[in-house]
Amino acid sequence: MNMKAYVLIKIRAGDVKDVVRQLRRTEHIIEAHMTFGPYDAVAVIEAVDISGLGSLIASSIQPIPGVEQTLTCIAVDVQS
Repeated sequence: MNMKAYVLIKIRAGDVKDVVRQLRRTEHIIEAHMTFGPYDAVAVIEAVDISGLGSLIASSIQPIPGVEQTLTCIAVDVQS
């Protein structure tokens, strides 16, 4: 079972487009979009478990030049 999370990202001024382009080329990132508001971008990621989500964020998102801060929101499916 894969886990999905939304990662809200604060990015240094002037680097938003470059960061979003790099996010879109990164494995396990399903979507990446520039946003308006307190965060500059959002990425939708998938991994096998919480540990995998953490590893993906720490190794593939946070090191991107221009990324200043991330906030991860884990998605939970509601069963009817």
